[in-house]
Formats: sequence, C-alpha cells, structure tokens
Amino acid sequence: MSKNRLPLQEFLNTSAVFGSNAIYIEEMYQRYLDAPQSVSEDWQVFFSKLKDASPQQAKRSLQGASWEPKKGDAIIGFKGTGDAQWQGFFNSLEEKKPSKDKDKSKASASEINADALRRTVAIHALINAYKEFGHLEATLDPLGLKVPSPCQELDPARYGFTEQDRGQPIQMGGELGFQIGTLDDIILALRNTYTDKIGVEFMHILSSEEREWIAERMESSRGNYSVTPEERRRVLQDLIEAEAFEQFAHVKFPGTKRFSVEGSETVIASIETILAVAAKNGIEEIAIGMAHRGRLNVLTKVTKKPYAAMFSEFQGKSAFPAELNISGDVKYHLGATCEREYEGKKIHVTLMPNPSHLETVGAVTVGRVRARQDALGIGQQSWDKAMALILHGDASFAGQGVVTETLTLSRTDAYGTGGSIHIIVNNQVGFTTNPEDARSSTYASDMAKGIQIPIFHVNGDDPDAVAHVTKLAFDYRRQFKKDVVLDVIGYRRYGHNEGDEPLFTQPIMYKSIAVHPTTAVLYAQQLAAEGVVTEQDSQTMRETFKGDLEKALKAADTYKPEAEWLNGSWKGLTGERKKRKDEKTGVDIAELKKVGKVISTKPNHITINSKIERQLEAKAKMVASGQGIDWATGEALAFGSLLQEGTPIRFTGQDVRRGTFSHRHAVLTDQDTNERYIPLNKISNKQAKLEIYDSTLSEYAVLGFEYGYSKADPKNLVLWEGQFGDFVNTAQVVIDQFIASAETKWLRLSGLVMLLPHGFEGQGPEHSSARPERFLQLCAEDNMHVVNCTTPANYFHALRRQQLRNYRKPLIVMSPKSLLRHRLAVSSMDDFITGTAFKPIISEVSDLKPAKVRKLVICSGKVYYDLYEAREKEGIKDVAIIRMEEYYPFPESQIIAELKLYKNAEVVWCQEEPKNMGAWSFVEPLLEDVLAKADAKTKRAGYVGRKASASPAVGYQKVHNEEQASLVKTALS
Repeated sequence: MSKNRLPLQEFLNTSAVFGSNAIYIEEMYQRYLDAPQSVSEDWQVFFSKLKDASPQQAKRSLQGASWEPKKGDAIIGFKGTGDAQWQGFFNSLEEKKPSKDKDKSKASASEINADALRRTVAIHALINAYKEFGHLEATLDPLGLKVPSPCQELDPARYGFTEQDRGQPIQMGGELGFQIGTLDDIILALRNTYTDKIGVEFMHILSSEEREWIAERMESSRGNYSVTPEERRRVLQDLIEAEAFEQFAHVKFPGTKRFSVEGSETVIASIETILAVAAKNGIEEIAIGMAHRGRLNVLTKVTKKPYAAMFSEFQGKSAFPAELNISGDVKYHLGATCEREYEGKKIHVTLMPNPSHLETVGAVTVGRVRARQDALGIGQQSWDKAMALILHGDASFAGQGVVTETLTLSRTDAYGTGGSIHIIVNNQVGFTTNPEDARSSTYASDMAKGIQIPIFHVNGDDPDAVAHVTKLAFDYRRQFKKDVVLDVIGYRRYGHNEGDEPLFTQPIMYKSIAVHPTTAVLYAQQLAAEGVVTEQDSQTMRETFKGDLEKALKAADTYKPEAEWLNGSWKGLTGERKKRKDEKTGVDIAELKKVGKVISTKPNHITINSKIERQLEAKAKMVASGQGIDWATGEALAFGSLLQEGTPIRFTGQDVRRGTFSHRHAVLTDQDTNERYIPLNKISNKQAKLEIYDSTLSEYAVLGFEYGYSKADPKNLVLWEGQFGDFVNTAQVVIDQFIASAETKWLRLSGLVMLLPHGFEGQGPEHSSARPERFLQLCAEDNMHVVNCTTPANYFHALRRQQLRNYRKPLIVMSPKSLLRHRLAVSSMDDFITGTAFKPIISEVSDLKPAKVRKLVICSGKVYYDLYEAREKEGIKDVAIIRMEEYYPFPESQIIAELKLYKNAEVVWCQEEPKNMGAWSFVEPLLEDVLAKADAKTKRAGYVGRKASASPAVGYQKVHNEEQASLVKTALS
C-alpha cells in the first residue's frame, strides 16, 4: 500500500458510520486496497472516490458530538431523480453478503444489515454535501430578490434515498447531535445549520482540524444563535442609533454627501460585537481600516467622535485648528482614536484615515497592527494583544488587486499578525454596477479562498445571525491565528451618495428598498414579539438619542476642533518648522570600529559561501584602514550605530537580505544547513534589533504595510527597498495618497525610508529610472525629503538623520546600482565620525581657481562620476562640478553660496534622464530664483541631458553609450 495515502478521514471525518458498520467499511476498504477486484464493481467505484488512505483512519471518525438534537418538524421532500452513479452504488449494497465459511473478520462483515449500511453511508455523503454546498441555498438577501436556486448536490435522491427511507432509523453515532435519527430530522438539522441566514464556505480549507472546528461550531448551534437578551438589547440600541444618526443628517443636511450605512446597519453592531469580545479576550488594541461607506457612523458611534464635531464639519467647518493651516480632507476620509471599555476591560481603537482609493487602507492598517505587536516584544503572543479589523465594499473586495496582495501577506513571517477580521459591507451593487458586471465569481469574497480561510455569508437583516457569526469569526481568528471573512449582505438605501438617483440603473432593487422596513424596525418588532423589549422601550431609545443629536447640533455652532497628533509615542517630536533641529549625525570612531568589526567577521559556527568570505575580508580591510568604504559598508555602519543607540530597524523589500545587486548580504546563510545569521544583531546585548525580510512579489500592498508600520511608532526606522526603482509606480496610490499628503490632509506623520535603485546604465526603459520627477512633483509644504546621494558617507548621514532629528518626514532615496562597486564612489572613515553631517550640496573636489571657471555644472547622482572622469581625462580646468545631494527641501542657501563663488561662470544643469523627466522641471524655476538672489552672471540655467522622451531610456546598450557620451561632452564643452 502506498505510503503517501491521504487519510480516509478526509472522507469520513464527519462520518455517520457507526459501530459494526464502521468495521464493515474498514474491512471492505482493506480488501479493496489489497486486491481491488475482490470487491464488487460498485464498491470499487465508491472507494476510488475516497482517494488513497489507511483503512484504520475510519475508526477515528466514530466519535460524534456531545450535544443532543433539537426538536423540529420534518421538512423537504425529494427534488430529483438522483445521480446514476451514486444510485447504482447504493443499490449494490443489497448484494449477497459474504458466506459463513469465510474467516472471522469476513463473518463479522456478513452480519451487517445492508439496507441500514446504505442509509448510513448515504447520510454521511449528504452531510458532507451540506457542508460544502449548503451556503448556495442559504437565505442571504434581505430584499428577497435573489432566491437561491435548488442545488442538486443537496437532493437526497442523489444519494439513493427514497420516500420509504424517510421514517427509517439511521445510525449516527453522535453526528449532528443524533445517536439515531430519521432522514427528515437529519435534513431539518442540516438546513437549520447550513442553509438558514448564515452560509459558510469552509470545505476548501486543507486543514481537517479547522474544518472540524467550524463544523462543530455551526452544528452545535443549528440556527439557535448564541446571543443573550442583554446582547440583543445592546444590538437594538446600536441599530437604532446608527439609523437615527443617518436619518437626522439626511433631514438636517439634505443632499450632503455622507455615504450612508443605511441598509447595512448591522455592520455597526458587528463592529461593536467585535470590540466587546476582543476586550473580553485580552485584546488591547484594534485598528480599523475602511472606505467611506458608513464611515461617519463608525467615527461617531464606534470611535466616539463628538456628534457636535461631526455636525460642525457638515456645516463646512474644518476638522482641524485654523492655526495649523493645513488643507484637511472631507469628513468621510478622516480617522480617529479612542479608548473603549467593556465590562471593565479597556481597548484602544484606531480608525485609520483613508482616501477614496478604497482598499489601500487595508495594507496600511495591518502594518500598523504589526508594529504595535512588535512593540510588545513577545513574539506571536502579541497576536492576542492587537488585531486589525478591515471593512470592504463588495465590488472593491472582488475588483481591487491590492486586496489579494494584502491577503497574501497574512501568513508570512514578515507581515503576519495572527489574522485580520474582514467585513464585506455587501450592498449588492458597486456605485451603479451590478454584481454580474463587477466580478466573475459567485461571491464577492471568493478571492479569499486562496489563503485557506473560512468565509461566513450572513443576511444583514438578521441581527442575531450577524452577532452570532461575528463572535464565531473572532473565535476562529483567536483559535487558528488566521484571517477570516464576514460577508454581511445588505443593501444601500440611497444611491452611491445622497445626491444620486439609483432608480436610473437599479429600478427593481430600489422599488423594493423603498417599501422595505429598516433593520432596526424589524428587529424591534421581533424583540417585542419575543418579550425581550417592549415597543415603548424601542421608542424611548429613539427619542432619547434624537434629543442627544439635537443638542449636539446646537453645540456644533460653537465647536472648536483640537489637533489630535504628536500624542502617545509621538510625544516629544515637533510639527512646527521653526522648532525643527537637524543634529550632527557623525559617530564616535571607536563605535564605528566596533560595528565594523562585527559586520566584517566571519562567524565560526556556520559555513558561508567562499565569495561572501572574500567580501568580509575586503570589508575588514576597509574598516581597519578607514579608506575605501563602499556603499554596503556605509549602510551597515549607519544601521549598526543606530541599533547601538536603541533604534529598532525594520527593512523589507524584494531580495533585500542579499540585495538585488548582491552587495548587501545583511543575512548570511549556512551552506550546509540553511541557517540564517544576521551580524548586525550580534553587536552587543543591549542593542536594538534589525528585522530584515525578503518581501512577497508586491510593491503596492508591501509599501502600504510599511507605511502603516512607520506610523505606529517614530522610534522605529522603517525602510522599504524596491527591487528596481522603476517598479515603484505599482504602488503609486500609497505614494500619492498617503506618503506625500497624509500630514497636510490628516496630521499624520511618517519617517518611512524608500530606497529606489536609479541610474541610466543601458539596461533599458524598465531598469533605469525610479521616476524622480514624480516624487519632486509631489514635493511641497516641506512634506518629504528626496535625496540622490553620491557617497556612502552622505547616505550614512541621511539614514541617521531620519532618527536623530526631532521631527519625522518620509525620505525618498534615489539609490545607486553601478555606484555600489564604483572605485570612486567610496568614503573615508573621517566622513563618518563625530562632527560630520549630511551635505545637501557637495562642492567641487578639485583645486580649481573659481575666478577662472567658465562653466559651473550642477548635477545629481551617478552622472557626476561620468562628468568627473571625463573632465579629469581631458585635463579640463575651467569647468566646476557640484553635486545636489538633496533635491527637496531645495538647498537654497548652499546653492547661493556656490553661485557666489563662481560669479563669472555659465551655469548649466546636467542630468541623465530625458528633459521631461528627472529633476529639470523641478529645479529650473528654483535655479532661476537663486541665480537672481546670487546676482549671478547667468540669469537662467541651461539644460544638458537627453531630449524629451515618452520612454525613460533606450533599449540598446550602444545607443545608450552614445547618448551618455554626448551629454557628458556637451556639459563640459
């Protein structure tokens, strides 16, 4: 028998097989495995469907559940004629039993009642069918417009059942809570469990432990939801307040956009349920990421933003103090934080700000959660201390690729957080687009199946079902440390926004919505009928809350907003430009030598690659001599010195451990065991830790994650490196909507560092440009720093400056490729030591006489070395070259000082990039301004570089070389 057989339990893990029937099947299966022809043709067909397995696994399925069946009336008849293959198999079980002259085991098999066995095996197949396909017949649409089609897999006749079987006893062994049950009772239990208001998809999960856990939880409730009277009253209160707020705003501010949650109010109750059970189970922090649908309700109801503040914004006033002079954002993009308390347990709730780019915030939210977990410093135990809750739209969950990218991160070492809870606010429409046009899948949630997680679909008009399945989802996340999806199916009472007319495009749906009672009204009626509350109770809740809203509206007239930033871990940093300080970033030489020794010493306990060994030897010589320090060593010295000073460093990106260009080797790998060794984590016992990970093949979600991580705590140095800078535009949304603008929109700071390999070296249009022009176009209001360093020492200082300054800005680095090993692109140890700092401008390095300089070439990045080498080769003495190491903030005073030094010189800007790219469009007006301030001979700087082009670079090395030689010659002529 094969050693690679899948366990028979994959077929029988929820089996109804019981007692001697189990022995019979085990024996028959063993006979089949030994000699397939020894059993009948029908048994062969049956066993061939089971896949390979050990027959002993059958016995493991015999223990059933401990709960007892609920009483109920018989339901369904038989819908179809059945599958011929199944019918043939079950009929075959009436075949003649083995004769009595067989051995003892065969004799025991002969005692089996074939008809009872047929029913037992058949009911097991039907149960599995309900687990797999029951969701297709679940009642999920609150409007009743989408009536489930009969699913043939759920037809009892498909498994050989006839009308004569309905009252016959079936051995169950505890399955579904039955020891012995009739077909009608069993089907009723299955329908209450799998086809009521909750439909669950979980049979795609490979883990049998997870499948069994979900089945047990579903089957133990069997449609009787675990919601206490007190919880139901709280849910009713949530629904009434959610609905009343929307209706109040609708009346007081008619036509104003608010992206109402009406039609999906149970989502608000679901969030409140999650917060309550999370606090009870020790979760200390929850970060919520969501788009605009229902956001105003979450801001006020969940994160306790004052209703007066909200109504003030409805009146058109700023959410921020006027003296901050920021652009701000619309009210349904803003975030908030608060402390909530449930039964004496406090939980910190953060609603992340988000742009209209719907799903981007998911990755940002998970990144923040990972940062908070890492701050606790207890490894995976911290997964039970902080978690992410992410709300999605149905159209965007299916349509936006960043959702799949973010889901893919969830089980990796670099990005795992122990699972996020996803809630799809399923309006059954995307703006004006119907589901059949918005996706190719059955459900909006289908993409989530790829990461082996359960999906719970629930009818949004059944608050008890929503509360029950919400707690189930939380428990799954807690038990298995994985993501989980809640697909809350509701509707959208108005159009995409409150000024839309949905009858133009969804007339049938909106005619139904117009006469459909609200969820709060329906639930109040249900609870009143069941004696949980009275009609007067519900009315009092409404009137009291409406009175509170009226008071808040009056208070809005005089409401004064406060700046909620630079609190918590950000305390001590400044947001005011006049208070900013850039400290000296040099390091004591003894400390540099200490770090240098660690990063250049071969570890004794592992076997490293011989080429890496030679690199370590070369690095040791650099450190010892203090000369020729290359890029990778300069970076390692920056990291090591910061770690020694207590700065944790997180560094991710594709191939960052080795480096795309095989220069970094921050992680050494044992050639015999694959053990990984990080030298920078071995400097001292008191140092902080370097976390360095190779990322998934993603820019969008990964950059969003790292941005979110950087927002959580300014004490961390967070870096993301692109494999090539050209690929960063895949994450353009994160750059435009978060990194460049979050401070002026939302008062949210970040010190994220982006390393983007850039440089024209004849490698074609997709491996040349990090698109510096796009970053420079975004630069304003001192929002970020953009550098293009030409020396390892200046890069070293740029990195250290990020952490030593008393404020935080994103840092964009046009990092090198060929300069990583360029003989001239090196630094002396003297450039790193105490007293040194970052240089925004590097002056001419040769001993030229300024008065005799006829041309001043200003450049940045790799092209400097091409210019320098050509000038030295030609012996040119009347052309000075200065390097702009920092594009933004523009180094005005340093440039003016250089211009005053070369008063008689013609001034040109030289770049490798085409004229419509690179820095030219950015620096031209700024250079004109400083030329006037310096009273220079040149009034407008000239341009030297490639002509304007639709593509960044040519695809042919020969043409590249000719272009490069031409621009260098022109610059020096």
